[in-house]
Order: sequence, then C-alpha cells, then structure tokens
Amino acid sequence: MKSPSEGINITVLGAGLVGGAIIKDLSNDPTFRITAVDLDAGRLSAFQHLDNVITKDGSVLDAEFFHQVCQDAQLVICAVPGFMGYATLQKIIQLGKNVVDISFFPEDAFELHELAFEKGVTAVVDCGVAPGLCNIQAGYVQSRMKKVDSYVCYVGGLPRTRVWPFEYKAVFSPADVIEEYTRPARFVEYGEIVTKEALTDLEKIDFPGVGTLEAFNTDGLRSLLFTLEAPFKKEKTLRYVGHVELMRAFRDSGFFSSAPVQVNGQEVVPLQLTSKLLFNQWKLGPGEEDLTVMKVQMTGKENGDQVRYTFDLLDFYDTSSGVHSMARTTGYTCTIIARQVLSGLFSRKGISPPEYVGQTKGCYANLLLEYKSRGIEVREVREVVE
Repeated sequence: MKSPSEGINITVLGAGLVGGAIIKDLSNDPTFRITAVDLDAGRLSAFQHLDNVITKDGSVLDAEFFHQVCQDAQLVICAVPGFMGYATLQKIIQLGKNVVDISFFPEDAFELHELAFEKGVTAVVDCGVAPGLCNIQAGYVQSRMKKVDSYVCYVGGLPRTRVWPFEYKAVFSPADVIEEYTRPARFVEYGEIVTKEALTDLEKIDFPGVGTLEAFNTDGLRSLLFTLEAPFKKEKTLRYVGHVELMRAFRDSGFFSSAPVQVNGQEVVPLQLTSKLLFNQWKLGPGEEDLTVMKVQMTGKENGDQVRYTFDLLDFYDTSSGVHSMARTTGYTCTIIARQVLSGLFSRKGISPPEYVGQTKGCYANLLLEYKSRGIEVREVREVVE
C-alpha cells in the first residue's frame, strides 16, 4: 500500500460513479491526502495508481472501521447511498469532522443542526447539482434581491443516445429514480405549500443543444421549501418526450408499489422486481455518453427594478476523462465546496444547505471559476422586466 506524502487529510465515503469522480478530482491537488472508502474493493482498485490516494474497503456501519478511516480527516465527504446517509452524517458530526454530503437522504438534515453547532462542525448537505447548484444560485440571487417573487428549476440527466422504450439512463439506482415518480411533489403557490401527485403538470420546453423535453412535477425543492422566501417556488424534472406517459402506466399499474403481492404462493415486492429488471437497461455503461441540462429562473425586486435572473447549464460526458456528466456536475460541485470549507471561504457552523453557500460572499464566483477550469459552463442572464 502506498504512503502518500503529508498534507490535508480528506476521507471520501463511497467510491461509486459520483464518489469516484470526487476522488479523482481531489487527487489532482498534491496537497490533499485522500482516503477512499468503499465496501466494494473492486471499485477502489481504480484509484490505487494515484500517489495521494489510499484505499480502504469495509463497511461504514462497522464502528471501529468507521473511526479508523475518519479519525485523522480534516474533512469528510459523504457519498454513501441515501438510505444510510443520515446515520452516517450523524456519526461524522459526532466525531467533530467538517463534512460535505451528497447522499441526498430523505430525513430532515436540520435535525442535526444543534449537534453540528455544538461540535463546531461545518456540514454542507445536498451538495450536488439539483439539489446543490440550483440552491447555490437561489441563495446568490436571494442575497442580491430585496424581495424574491418566484423560483423555478427545470433539471434532468439524460443519455445522449435515445434508446426505445425508456430513452433514459440513470447514474443512481433505479429505486432512487422511481421514488421521484411516486413521492408526492411539494411546491409553493401564493405562499402556501401545495402537494400534487408526481408526474403531473406536464409541459414541453425547447432546450438549445438538446431539443424538446417534457417537464413534470417531482419533490425536488427540499430545503428551499423553507429557506427561500418567495410566494412561488417549484422544481420540475426533465425527460425526453414520451417517458412520462410510460412511467405513469408503470406506476398506476402497481409496478412501483412497495406492498408485497402473492405470486404462486410467494410474496413479491413489485418495486424490487421492477428495479431489478430495469437496472441493466437504465445503467450507463462505460463510454456511454450522457448530458445534464438545467434552467433556473428567479424574479423579484433588485435596486428598485423588477428583474429576472436566468441560469442555464448544459454539460456533456467528458470523453477525455471518461467521467459522466451527472458525475461531473454533482461530484465537482461537492469537491469545489469542500475546498471552500477547507480554505475557510465558507465556515458557517451547523447544518448548511447549499443556498447558505450561495449567500456567502465570494462563494458563487469561486464556484463558477472552478467549474470553468473543469469545462463546465453556466450561463447567467439578468433582465429588467415589466
């Protein structure tokens, strides 16, 4: 095993598609000493040639192993699966370690705020692209406007090659994607939280460089439901035209249900079977190109004017590095914010959703510079409107 030179110790928990992009990006800085952790030793073998990376295969559920891999870290990045994200984040905070989290767990991260604050820990959660970048943009605009009237985000990760019948590929597990299609969607109208069924309010939108996509309700606002003061807020997911109708047919026919059904005397959970069947069809293969498209629009009052900010992101698979777009846009957001925490540019104690980063002077400008150095471009347009 290699013994990297002394430097800033960073532990990355999870070396999957996004975790792997995080490890590779951090390894480009020779001052970082990275401990890459995963249950799958095969995943870790991809990083053993990197001089400033050591690998540790084992379970973070093992208390002794967890303490061993985290005890010397100046910062921990949590890229474990969502179902174990909250408990893992809690253990990281209890160790008194600063942390950037992309596990996107369903629990309320603010329940850990008091613990993090008492431990003097900076904990940035939901630090990907959406949630993540869109939240940072929301915080950035909120800090400039006297009053925010509306926020809307359209976002999707898609394969560049459309293959029937799904015309979709996932960088995350099918079960996590399916949850977007089944969990009720919350958004805000006239200052009140409204709940609608997922896959509803279908609209078609043209995106330059991509074509016509369909947008539909999903429960993506997360912390912005409560941290962003605006009477109108919503997030919609983007797919190629026709995908929604197919997913509604699956959902309404019971294929996404978690309630067991009897089949020849055996209990079968439809969701588990559907996920198993879809896994290979939805999995991005090596070299299979994808894209990430996102549009964020916000309106409100700034310096006496009614203004609208529009942010556009269109990113593609990086053929030179072999890193998928969704891994780039999610993972690099995480590594850039991790660098901001390590440098002290962002130092707020307690639980911080990404919008708090956007509200902090210098953080968004730094993020854009770091994105650009990695070939990610975000276009911003500010307009005075009537």
